[in-house]
Amino acid sequence: MRSPLPLFHKATFSTLVRAQRDTAITFDNYAALLRRCASERSLQDAHRIHCHMTMSGIPPLSLGNKLIDVYLKCGAIHDARQVFDAIPKPHIVSWNAMLSSYVRSQRSHEALSLYKRMLAEGVAPDEFTFSTVYKAFTDLDLVALGAAAHAHLIVSGVDATNPFVGSSLVDMYAKSGRLADARMVYDRVHNKDVILATALVVGYSHNGEHGDAIKLFQEMIKERIFPNDFTFASILIACGNMEDLRKGLYVHGVMVKMGFKLGCSSHTSLLTMYSRCGLIDDALKVFHTVPNPNTITWTSIIGCLVCNHREEVALSMFGNMLSQSFRPNAFTLSTALRACSALALFEQGKLVHALAIKVGFDSSQFVCAALIDTYGKCGQIAKARIIFDDLPELDVASSNCMINVYALNGHGVEALRIFEMMKVQGLKPNDATFVGVLSSCSNAGLLDEGRQVFSFITNHYDKGPSIDHYGCMVDLLGRAGKLEEAEGLLTKIKNPDKVLWRSLLSACKIHGRLDLAKRVARNILELDAGDNGTYILMSNIYASLGQWEEVMRMKSTIRRIKVKKDPAMSWIELDREFHSFMAGDMDHPKAKEIYTELEKLITRTKELGYVPNTKYVLQEMDEVEKERSLYCHSEKLAVAFGVMNSHGKCHKPITIFKNLRVCGDCHSWIKLVSIVVGKQIIARDSKRFHHFKDGLCSCNDYW
Repeated sequence: MRSPLPLFHKATFSTLVRAQRDTAITFDNYAALLRRCASERSLQDAHRIHCHMTMSGIPPLSLGNKLIDVYLKCGAIHDARQVFDAIPKPHIVSWNAMLSSYVRSQRSHEALSLYKRMLAEGVAPDEFTFSTVYKAFTDLDLVALGAAAHAHLIVSGVDATNPFVGSSLVDMYAKSGRLADARMVYDRVHNKDVILATALVVGYSHNGEHGDAIKLFQEMIKERIFPNDFTFASILIACGNMEDLRKGLYVHGVMVKMGFKLGCSSHTSLLTMYSRCGLIDDALKVFHTVPNPNTITWTSIIGCLVCNHREEVALSMFGNMLSQSFRPNAFTLSTALRACSALALFEQGKLVHALAIKVGFDSSQFVCAALIDTYGKCGQIAKARIIFDDLPELDVASSNCMINVYALNGHGVEALRIFEMMKVQGLKPNDATFVGVLSSCSNAGLLDEGRQVFSFITNHYDKGPSIDHYGCMVDLLGRAGKLEEAEGLLTKIKNPDKVLWRSLLSACKIHGRLDLAKRVARNILELDAGDNGTYILMSNIYASLGQWEEVMRMKSTIRRIKVKKDPAMSWIELDREFHSFMAGDMDHPKAKEIYTELEKLITRTKELGYVPNTKYVLQEMDEVEKERSLYCHSEKLAVAFGVMNSHGKCHKPITIFKNLRVCGDCHSWIKLVSIVVGKQIIARDSKRFHHFKDGLCSCNDYW
């Protein structure tokens, strides 16, 4: 009789029912049909054949192991488990198949439960069993139990030097930080392969042991273990984290010499390595060689540009990515928002926010934190707080961002409330939290509160105060005029750096303490004889005290050592275009109209009591010239331009930016301008925001 098997391979299941009337269906036929279902991943046909076997009188359990295989390949773990539990003595292959399916499906708890049953029933695990359960222990971070299973493997006589088992063991130990154990396992494997070596390379890299990762990579090359895409990706990350360009070039050279065709992972790591070593143009070249960049590659190059202060280019790349129909993920959006934040691009930030809502990432932890930061650095405190209050769950990153927003905008009390909220919610503050809280106290003049926070860090925080925390405290004490206390705090630090001393020197300038300034300057110049900031600050201190001979001496030194001083610059955004100004600037196309508007504003503010404060002119000239010099400061030009273009925009504030601190005279003048024009004026300088309204400033004249 002709077998119906060829018919079954060509027909749908309905043919099977028709064929039953004419032909006996054998055990082998069912086995062949199940193999077909497995290869085609046809769960529906598998169910039908399983049912048909039962109806035909053939015990399904006689093909139980094959049914398990079919169901697992079709993703039906529940069906496979039902068959598995009904088999009196499943084959070791079925045990291993069930275990690996649970692990692949991120159901490691169930995998370990089944493993315990396997041991209880006296089934001897093999190398495939152990390699699978080690992955389960890794997923659940149960390294102690994993080590016990390692001992069981040795006692059982299973070959522990097998690279298949060794890779899982190395991965388990490395991911739990037990690198010595991982290396011991690695060294005992005789026939090492790329999977085993890569597991240890990744382990070293993830645990910050980048030097060991690079040494192991070099061993691989010597032993002719050829790296794969994951090996290269991990080792390039290690080179980038070490900022070791020489090693990075060596790895890149190995890739070229091997004729290795880079995948997306290694491409992404290569461009990141060049970026972290400061070669952003080389990173861009690598990106442009990627044949089919994916979202991760796009996100990486955008992030590299932001980290290298190329935010405008980063946003342009972000636009290119969208124009090529790539869907951004949460990291892409948060990176684009970081670029908007750095440039204070409020309108652009709103567009990215709208896109985040459209693609469904507006509730992402990363995106929310970036939105809070962006709106805060654009002076939009209320919008930042709305995002914060709408968070599905409070977390440390978003709380830190909100604290920093309040610190930047001078709302110290609100920052302290967020800090207290974190403690009530059981969130553990980190170093960044304390920096934000102390900065908010410094910007708002909350001396007692800042002392309490610093005492909390000293007495209750595991790590104790960091250099950044000391820096914030020195700044707080210095601004409050507690200069001796600030100096005493510095003496408690083992090796205070020049940044800490310069913070105290800035306070000396604010309070006119020349005696202390000289002493502090000597300490800084002992650490760095060519420190630009110290010479400039000392020159300004002498100028503010009218000691012009000393000013000339300092300027002579500045010229001799070629100190570069950033010129004061202010800018304003209008219709997505930036307009920048320097003191006395006549280059703007509308310079004539700007100066005319400025004269009107100065006249009207004088009527309200504005008197130019010539102590802020740090050059020797007569009083009339000093006043004229003050009139054309870059902040005043930017405000005048903003007022010119604000007519008809009743509720929109005028927002300007400055690369240095706002001049004290300009600060007093802008307060009066806010009365004259009846508008809120927001000024973001190098340190903080000033919100001017109705003749008052949010900083309460404390900055």
